[in-house]
Amino acid sequence: MTIPFFDGHNDFLLRLMMSPEPRADTWQGTGRTGHMDLIRMKEAGFAGGLFAIFVPPQGNGKPLDFKAMMANPPYHMPAPPQMTHAEAQPDALTMAGLLHWMARSASDDFQVCRTVTEMRDAMKNGRIAGVMHMEGAEAIGPDLDALYLFHDLGLRSLGPVWSRDTVFGFGVPLAFPGSPDSGPGLTERGKDLVRLSNELGILIDVSHLNEKGFDDVAAISTAPFAATHSNVHALCDSPRNLTDRQLHIIRERRGVVGVNFGTIFLNRNGSSDTDTGWDVVLRHFDYLIEELGEDLVALGSDFDGCAVPDLIGDVTGVQHLFHAMKEHGYGDDLIQKLARDNWLDGLGRVLEG
Repeated sequence: MTIPFFDGHNDFLLRLMMSPEPRADTWQGTGRTGHMDLIRMKEAGFAGGLFAIFVPPQGNGKPLDFKAMMANPPYHMPAPPQMTHAEAQPDALTMAGLLHWMARSASDDFQVCRTVTEMRDAMKNGRIAGVMHMEGAEAIGPDLDALYLFHDLGLRSLGPVWSRDTVFGFGVPLAFPGSPDSGPGLTERGKDLVRLSNELGILIDVSHLNEKGFDDVAAISTAPFAATHSNVHALCDSPRNLTDRQLHIIRERRGVVGVNFGTIFLNRNGSSDTDTGWDVVLRHFDYLIEELGEDLVALGSDFDGCAVPDLIGDVTGVQHLFHAMKEHGYGDDLIQKLARDNWLDGLGRVLEG
């Protein structure tokens, strides 16, 4: 039986924007490149997810291949330079437009959703529920005016930073091993960004924030917040992963943690080796369930953004993960929570009060 699931993070929009093949082919999956496309989503039971708008770092006018730089730990790369809103907005608006184009070109199969009610209705009617997310808020700009525009376009989840500094705060370094305790917290503009996101009903994502920025979100936000695609620092000491203290705060605030399938955040040695066993993946789920409970753990694949275990391979392999969970001793009710219910309930606590 195929288990429908909701995924907390993917970078399909970036791949779609940068694909050398016609975008219709990338979307429909003619070449079956990358981790996702419409055909494979439908095959996989992909019921919905957060689709990230992410403007990648540039070097000499070209996107940097930071994933290749992080393949062989230890490493500690210089922080990518700040990006202005004028530099980031064109690509961000292109990706927002692509999400709506996906819905227009496949209206029977895909829908841009703004509320959990819309998500549930879309799934009930056999359509994938696509939710707009932004990873790094450079495109918003320091006056925050563009946040209203992106909210009208469907933005419902926002990470103030990627792993570079912005006018809003400071991202964790591209390093391994490392601690999230690096640099100062949110700027005053960043604190205002959190407050306005609360007002508009936009989920704050702390996945790339450093520890002081995380603490600022915890102190300021009047709504639960999430780590859409982060793992356990005690099991893989990447600064992108969450310490026990951070996990306990997320538990207290009734947030959600989406398990990242990226091998550099799963493997204890931080390597990108994709020959990664189910034991490595499931120990992160076990740990998070122990620390957060069964209702606050979910999926945050990072498909099309990271190398993932060969046992998963692409979006169609998520059903293999559910089978491994069952073999590991997880019951059907728990798997259903991890697969879909926890994200829908968690988003409901923010989007719909």
